[in-house]
Amino acid sequence: MSSINSQNDDIHINNSNFVDDDDNSIDLNDNLSEMLHDVETNIGDDDQRKLHVLFDDAENHYILEFEKEHKCVICGASRCKRKKETDDMDDDVTKNGPPNKILWYFPIIPRLKRLFSNENESKLLRWHKDGRVNDGKLRHVADSPQWRNIDHKYPNFGEKIRYIRFGLSSDGINPFGIVVYDAYKKENFTLRAMIFCTISDFSAYGNLSGYSTKGKKACPVCEDETNSIWLKNCKKTVYMGHRRFLPTSHVYRKKKDEFDGNTEHRTMRKRFDAFSRVENLNVVLGKRTRAQKDVIWKKKSIFWDLPYWKHLDVRLCLDVMHIEKTVCDSLLGLLLNIPGKTKDGINVRKDMVDMGIRKELGPVETTNRTYLPSACNTLSKEEKMKFCKCLHAIKVPSNYSANIKRLVSIQDCKLLGMKSHDCHVLMTHMIPIAIRGILPEKIRHTITKLCLFFNMIHSKVIDPESLDTWQKEVIITLCELKMYFSPSFFDVMVHLVSHIIGEIKACGPVFLRYMYPFERYTGFLKGYVRNRNRLEGSIVEGYASEEVIEFCTSYLEARIPDFSTVGHGCCCVGCSGGLYCGAVGVLRWDVGAGAAVYPAGAVYSVGVVGISVYGGSGGGGGIAVAVEAQEGGGAAAGVLRWQWRWRQ
Repeated sequence: MSSINSQNDDIHINNSNFVDDDDNSIDLNDNLSEMLHDVETNIGDDDQRKLHVLFDDAENHYILEFEKEHKCVICGASRCKRKKETDDMDDDVTKNGPPNKILWYFPIIPRLKRLFSNENESKLLRWHKDGRVNDGKLRHVADSPQWRNIDHKYPNFGEKIRYIRFGLSSDGINPFGIVVYDAYKKENFTLRAMIFCTISDFSAYGNLSGYSTKGKKACPVCEDETNSIWLKNCKKTVYMGHRRFLPTSHVYRKKKDEFDGNTEHRTMRKRFDAFSRVENLNVVLGKRTRAQKDVIWKKKSIFWDLPYWKHLDVRLCLDVMHIEKTVCDSLLGLLLNIPGKTKDGINVRKDMVDMGIRKELGPVETTNRTYLPSACNTLSKEEKMKFCKCLHAIKVPSNYSANIKRLVSIQDCKLLGMKSHDCHVLMTHMIPIAIRGILPEKIRHTITKLCLFFNMIHSKVIDPESLDTWQKEVIITLCELKMYFSPSFFDVMVHLVSHIIGEIKACGPVFLRYMYPFERYTGFLKGYVRNRNRLEGSIVEGYASEEVIEFCTSYLEARIPDFSTVGHGCCCVGCSGGLYCGAVGVLRWDVGAGAAVYPAGAVYSVGVVGISVYGGSGGGGGIAVAVEAQEGGGAAAGVLRWQWRWRQ
């Protein structure tokens, strides 16, 4: 990528008047194969690195300062594989064999430079200051208190509009800054960056933070105050202590049989200072022979080495996408009694009897079988059919969601193969419609309030003054669900719903912290795989090629006057749209008045048939674009061939 990474404004365009100069024209029939070969050999990222990982199944160490070692300095694992299973583990074999594992490393700094080298992208990087509507509503992370807190704690960083705040950063950021050219302001500046927050699923949340997200203290927000109950028959931990978030005079605090058999006198605590918990934490590498009891912090995250990390209100954001999917799966599994997903059964009924709640729902044993009395949320066969038929009949606009009809099995009364976005659409719009008339009114209202809550948090614009009201409503909703649903419904993901509003207050709207774009991009990268024996290499080559194409496209749009794409598909003159066709549309130029051969104002239909990225012996390079064009689209005109070269 360094061969096309323009870091200054010294761009020269040959044939600027679009004159068919013999010195600059090319014969596409003779040189197309050569151009394609140049593309394949030069379209790489000169900054990418391949690191051999010191790896075995127990430990994973890939520290850059040890990249030249032949074995791990910690566990002694060999860098290389043995060539044959019968080879002895001598130094010659382990040094010369293929590596056990390869880490592909893409530095972030060159990519930031390319963003600022594009005038349009550089302008968008200033939007949070120059174009944002500042009316007190939450539209962007720049409206959040955490953004303003960083500006207050570090004014030298906050006053610089172009400084970058990452959702999650990788290694390679220079804390002293890097000189970058801003194509929009036409000036060089020193770029610095910081990690604003991290976005990951709940299991990765524990890996990044060092907090144990399993067991009786699984909530990383409540920590020691997490209220959990072990269901000995279901053999799972549930989290049902939401009444302590209610006002001290609320009537639900005094009820016993409807909840966990106890009254609630605790109050909501203040957020713990996480840095004080991990500041003196002693981490021992390797596995222990026995588990430590009551230890919720397993390690001190490397992020604590960042000077500003302890000043952030929210460091690791909850994954609302997977929280919503888990709640949706649990809700549908409970209502439809889907085997393997249901939250109701004989074991949880026994646990309810042991807890002293809703004893009338306990299992009734007869001479031949065990009978489970119907709960208030139990649906009959007809009601399940009605629910599924309603979902099966719903029609939505194009590109709104997946075809829900394909996910519904009316005969089996279940939903199959739901993705995260399917659950999002069901929770926010379809479930409140499908449950009308098939459940008691109090349960319908409670489920509808839960769906309205998820609909609200996905709003593009949020009024901060309404968040306290929504926090009270969602706590009451969770408490009412405990009165109607079985205890096994309330796993840690349902408990995390009570903390979503707090993160919105600190970090802004949820849609800017989705996992959706990352999940989709992961699936996009998997499409690059052509050699299943070299998965990582295929993804790296595809990613690098896509990065080159996107950079060239955006760069040319900003540099060439009247550059635009019209329509879709191949429009090359005389092209059959074969394997080597590189056209993506009709490119139209209004030819300048200085042309000697072609009249001023003439319009040509142009198809791109080749893009060559070339490098010079002295480190220079550029892009060569070969096109074929036909004047006015008429068949009488001859085919025109040009080649333009951009040199950096």
